[in-house]
Amino acid sequence: MRDDIALLAKSLFERGLTFGSSGNISARTDDGWLMTPTGSSMGSLDPARISKLTSEGELLSGEAPTKESFLHFAMYEERPDARAIVHLHSTHSVAVSCLDDIDPANVLPPITAYFVMKIGTLPLIPYFPPGDLDLAKAVKEMASEHHAVLLANHGPVVAGKSLRDAVHAVEELEETAKLFLLLRGQRTRFLTNTQVNELQSRFKN
Repeated sequence: MRDDIALLAKSLFERGLTFGSSGNISARTDDGWLMTPTGSSMGSLDPARISKLTSEGELLSGEAPTKESFLHFAMYEERPDARAIVHLHSTHSVAVSCLDDIDPANVLPPITAYFVMKIGTLPLIPYFPPGDLDLAKAVKEMASEHHAVLLANHGPVVAGKSLRDAVHAVEELEETAKLFLLLRGQRTRFLTNTQVNELQSRFKN
């Protein structure tokens, strides 16, 4: 699992979905969590230094976990089926989160079937300063109904039933955000409510 976290984090970094020391990944284990360390670059993670936490959140080994660990714990608490969470500051998703005219109940329209299948409905969490614990409270309020949320002026937080599911979903979210920005101002044919409902009934998140 440590190797998988480092491998997928490096892939996200090399494709420009995260940069510098931004972004973090966690994975649920049988006896706690693994999390990327605070201040680390996802492009050069040392698997041995990944934080190992108990089920109570106490550090067992590795370096201190990401300062945004509270976001992960808030999501895990409401989603017992989640096995991994990815949080990025990916460019197009952040850009969308800064727009003034988006629907906070569902930020992105159903542009593609894969977005509906992997993300579904994407609510916007109001802006909070970095490290503000009220942000965790806001995420927790949405997490029971949504496995993906978008933090205003910040970025996406996405849970998955496996580490790869979470990574693939956040990749789909970023690509859809890019499409949304490219299509703004153009006459666009989105999926209909009937098409969305059919996809959601066949592919539950």
